[in-house]
Amino acid sequence: MAISMLFAVFLAAVSFGESSYIDYNTTGGIVPGKINVHLVPHSHDDVGWLKTVDQYYVGANNSIRGACVQNVLDSVISALLDDANRKFIYVEMAFFQRWWRQQSRKLQNRVKELVISGQLEFINGGMCMHDEATAHYIDLIDQTTLGHRYIKDEFGQTPRVGWQIDPFGHSAVQAYLLGAELGFDSLFFARIDYQDRAKRKDEKTLEVVWQGSNSLLSTSQIFTGIFPRHYDPPDGFVFEINDISPPIQDDVLLFDYNVEERVNDFVAAAISQIRSSPSILGKRKMERADQTKLTQAHSRSANVTRTNHIMWTMGTDFRYQYANSWFRQMDKLIHYVNKDGRVNALYSTPSIYTDAKNAANKIWPLKKDDFFPYADHPNAYWTGYFTSRPAFKGYVRMMSSYYLAARQLEFFQGRKGSGPNTDALADALAIAQHHDAVSGTQRQHVVADYALRLSIGYLEAEELVSSSLAFLAESRLSTRPSNPVTKFQQCPLLNISYCPPSEAALSDGKSLVVLLYNPLGWKREEVIRIPVSTERLTVHDSSGKEIESQLLPLVNASFNTRNFYVKAYLGKSPSGTPKYWLAFSASVPPLGFSTYIISSAKQTGASSTMSKVWASEGNTNSVIEVGQGSLKLLYSADDGKLTHYLNSRSLVTAFAEQSYSYYSGNDGTDKDPQASGAYVFRPNGTFPIKSEGQVPLTVMRGPIIDEVHQELNPWIYQVMRIYKGKEHAEVEFTIGPIPLDDGIGKEITTQIKTTLKTNKTFYTDSNGRDFIKRIRDYRADWDLQANQPVAGNYYPINLGMYVQDDSMELSVLVDRSVGGSSLVDGQIELMLHRRLLHDDIRGVGEVLNEEVCVGDRCEGLTIRGKLYIRIDPVGEGAKWRRTFGQEIYSPLLLAFAEQDGNNWMDSHLLSFSGLDSSYALPNNTALITLEELENGKLLLRLAHLYETGEDKDYSVMATVELKKLLPNMKIIKVTETSLSANQERRKMEKKRLIWKVEGSSEEPKVVRGGPVDPAKLVVELAPMEIRTFLIDFDHIPVYSS
Repeated sequence: MAISMLFAVFLAAVSFGESSYIDYNTTGGIVPGKINVHLVPHSHDDVGWLKTVDQYYVGANNSIRGACVQNVLDSVISALLDDANRKFIYVEMAFFQRWWRQQSRKLQNRVKELVISGQLEFINGGMCMHDEATAHYIDLIDQTTLGHRYIKDEFGQTPRVGWQIDPFGHSAVQAYLLGAELGFDSLFFARIDYQDRAKRKDEKTLEVVWQGSNSLLSTSQIFTGIFPRHYDPPDGFVFEINDISPPIQDDVLLFDYNVEERVNDFVAAAISQIRSSPSILGKRKMERADQTKLTQAHSRSANVTRTNHIMWTMGTDFRYQYANSWFRQMDKLIHYVNKDGRVNALYSTPSIYTDAKNAANKIWPLKKDDFFPYADHPNAYWTGYFTSRPAFKGYVRMMSSYYLAARQLEFFQGRKGSGPNTDALADALAIAQHHDAVSGTQRQHVVADYALRLSIGYLEAEELVSSSLAFLAESRLSTRPSNPVTKFQQCPLLNISYCPPSEAALSDGKSLVVLLYNPLGWKREEVIRIPVSTERLTVHDSSGKEIESQLLPLVNASFNTRNFYVKAYLGKSPSGTPKYWLAFSASVPPLGFSTYIISSAKQTGASSTMSKVWASEGNTNSVIEVGQGSLKLLYSADDGKLTHYLNSRSLVTAFAEQSYSYYSGNDGTDKDPQASGAYVFRPNGTFPIKSEGQVPLTVMRGPIIDEVHQELNPWIYQVMRIYKGKEHAEVEFTIGPIPLDDGIGKEITTQIKTTLKTNKTFYTDSNGRDFIKRIRDYRADWDLQANQPVAGNYYPINLGMYVQDDSMELSVLVDRSVGGSSLVDGQIELMLHRRLLHDDIRGVGEVLNEEVCVGDRCEGLTIRGKLYIRIDPVGEGAKWRRTFGQEIYSPLLLAFAEQDGNNWMDSHLLSFSGLDSSYALPNNTALITLEELENGKLLLRLAHLYETGEDKDYSVMATVELKKLLPNMKIIKVTETSLSANQERRKMEKKRLIWKVEGSSEEPKVVRGGPVDPAKLVVELAPMEIRTFLIDFDHIPVYSS
């Protein structure tokens, strides 16, 4: 009987229904008084992760994942052209550039119309969606500038919104620097700690105004939206081909007609994101079943927004490969939901959504500091990636500083229309900032692809640097050739003791010319160390004066690493074997170079001092003192451990120890299957690493450097260096291959211990910029349930961290991104290397077990890096952290050439500075960009290095005189711009949205640098301010005299 009735109903539908074309009405905009559901179509396209960037673009290697960004863009553009009401946002310019180059002029013009009309909107607009934990702020600025310049040049547009939906935690620098200072009106993302999200959903604080800088405060704040779940649509509204969400079936002649059901689903999902009220829901009479369904849905869900506007992110990773499968369903949803009338649905973008939020005139909660660390589960803190792939992290940092220096030298020579340039290195560095690149969370073949791109970019930039240095050095010639004849060589593998030009034997009256370029705006006094093959050498400075030098024997640990890795990198073994490190003190002018000449010493003359080598074995002294200047370190002769740090100038006397240990990586076999992996740090116990050597330590002493060598075991070797004229200790560590023969993955840490009473408090940097106060087992925004007391207290470190008490402060600076914490009062712990045996089930699907192969021999990755330690009276450490931190980021650039007799000194300029001879940048200011653009303008960025109140002398307004900074150019016009140089600063500030913020009346006044007088040309910089300028100029050819 029931079947017969159903059949009758079906026949009635067929008999009286009509199937025909439906003109879906998607024209509607915002409707006051209703819930407005902003549908934001997007595709999150990783610029490398499981596949390389090019494999993702063309759809290659689909056995890993069927993703093709080319298909996404082809399909989306076609769908947008089909209907003027549809919208789409796109983020990753590295992909869009690839696609754009392949399109016809006709299609390009049509796409430009889509951009102008707002159908296609560029969001974020960098070359990639960068990482926020492990990237340096200069790299973040550069990669964003590259993307924004492309958008401006090609489309005349300036992105308005930040869209950092996938990075694994969010930095304060992202909020104020890579947000507000770009002119962004808002920032959106998905990933925050699961405890934080739960509390924010309950309290309706998922949308806030974020002040990331304690120095710039509200002058650099940004409206920030956190998605109530991930960056995908609500359940049941994912419409990629082969997804399981039910489509809207609105043809009455077909089975499964479900318009009403799908509309009810949509309304229920919308109501679950917003407070229901009669005024918003309207007075439409609903069926009892509908009322019940909506009431139940609303009662189960948190009310997570403060207005009647909600955003649905309609897309996720690599979606819209067949865009019509999405747009067809969204067309129907908008049409039928709006006919229903309970809520309003519209095609939207984050810009439209932001304007709607701003127009609501609400008062928003205030957010300070950052969103680190991130956990998505009680035992899953994403703090391992702060250190993952440390060699690649170090390579990215090395290439970053090289790119900064290369652009300066390109400017001094004058940018050319042809020949080598920095463009390839810029592109490679840009995509290396991706949140699955520098983060170390990609597959092994993908990190190899990133490294290859950096290497190719470096080789071209190396040619440019050599040419530019030759151009400047030959400027003393009366008839300089159009192309420099000097051939400089450089040593990118100096880190592993490999430098062919310095290792070559000096004979027949020949000498080695060492040119040292300083990319910083102040004079530097540093010790230079290069490998050499002969013993009797002399060093002369730019004035021809012989200076003191020191030889230190190379140790076996250096030879082993050098020989294996040179062959791994270059495909051939080193041709010779150096015997010593030659060390000498150098003085280099700001933004310039000095020249040093190394020659064979005469048989009867003076030569480099040979270091005295002393081993603790058999020694009767109980204490070993190391250091020739103000700083001295004391070691115990019995066990070779550091015991005290003494500074005779600052009168600091402190107990100090340094040690190594490892965490065993959890294998995920207990009741919680969470393992330690590329992303997640989940330790399963900590184990000290004790010295296994026969000789606890070996000391090399000399007039310039003292070194303490310690081989803890076959896979950890350390050198502690104390320079005569410096007041910090340099630790060079060589770690690897980490052994796995016991079946346990290991995460290697070092600890620096003091007796400082630090009360659970420590300070870590944000992307190398601001320092943020951390308190162990504490979060300012919620009551932390500390399920992982080690991993949950780790933070990202790019510059350094410090601890302090009432009398002293301990600072440690690093040469690359690492993870770190202070798990015990008075102690700093840094994670330096990781090698694991299990995947952490976060998508990469590969174990973090890096190996390097030479022929048939493969072994675990060995890394060599540095960290720097200093103890100061309280309040005095910032000067060193900021000044020396810049010197770590921008090391001296070394170039080598050969001199025959004295011809070099007679024919070349031996010293040069791009600044006025009487000028240097203030000690609290850095030049972070000096780049001649293709359009002939100069891009200039100046940064204040200190925060408000950080230092009693330097946390003040700084001034920079452009006429003295750039004495060799005629400045025609100076235009201040946004951080990415895509719009005038004045216009950007005029259109900035104003937000009401809780407690804003209590804020102290912030005074920023004033306008630049076109006659005086003096730039003011307030604490933490970065100012960007485009300068119209003419070169003054002064180098030819």
